Amino acid sequence: MKKKLGVLLAMSLSVVCLLAGCGTKTDSGNPGTAQTTSGDAATASENTGASTTEEDTFKVGMEAGYAPFNWTQMDDSNGGVAIEGGAEFAGGYDVEIAKKIADGLDKKLVIVKTEWDGLVPALTSGKIDAIIAGMSPTAERKETIDFTDNYYKSDLVMVVKKGGKYESAKSIQDFKGAKITAQLNTFHYSVIDQIEGVQKETAMDNFPAMRVALESGIIDGYVSERPEGVSASSANENFAMVEFTDGFQTSDDDTAIAVGVAKGSELTAKINEILAGISEEERTSIMDTAILNQPAAQ
Repeated sequence: MKKKLGVLLAMSLSVVCLLAGCGTKTDSGNPGTAQTTSGDAATASENTGASTTEEDTFKVGMEAGYAPFNWTQMDDSNGGVAIEGGAEFAGGYDVEIAKKIADGLDKKLVIVKTEWDGLVPALTSGKIDAIIAGMSPTAERKETIDFTDNYYKSDLVMVVKKGGKYESAKSIQDFKGAKITAQLNTFHYSVIDQIEGVQKETAMDNFPAMRVALESGIIDGYVSERPEGVSASSANENFAMVEFTDGFQTSDDDTAIAVGVAKGSELTAKINEILAGISEEERTSIMDTAILNQPAAQ
């Protein structure tokens, strides 16, 4: 009787196990497979979405430290756009132009905050799709990347201490003996050589650093473009912008600003078409608004 009961019990357990799907196998016939497949499908959907999002983004590199062209702020006020990988936002003229281009391309704008020296490498490596950072389409840069049509043009100025000996300068030669600098790896720094007897100081990484150096008296002035000069003098009552009647000798490409794109990029023609739809009046209005909206610290 015990043997019969044991056999019957074993058979009963086998039947229950089969009905309940007790095995560890997860093939298509196992009830547990439906849950696993459902999870995989959700993951696949998320991955597909991420891939689609990547394709639908327009990644733009900029310093976010060259007001009024671009700057960093802590919220999305005045149209600020979130900076990738952090809690900060970018604002300024370049950001507004980037928005219009992204809209025209039907893509989501992504701002990638990048040091000036890292912008071209970021573009050539594919980390970003374009450089919109107040960059001039110089002959040297054109050897490595392509540029669109210009989206802004400006003149060179000098930013100095208000009330100082150089505020009333009319010619660049009035800066003979002055301690002058400009941003590293820009044509701004090279034109300093046109000033006879100038004390050409070491180039600096960015404009905030130059403003600090000017404030502290380390330098007597720095070369910049008019929008940044207006920005600097507006943000700091101790600064003045000097415009010249006898100024620096430059080429059109030196004082123009364009969008940097990869060599042979199909974006060039598309962006040119979008830029053509932005009138000079609108560009001026965007710049005036950027100057008014710039953070005081920039």
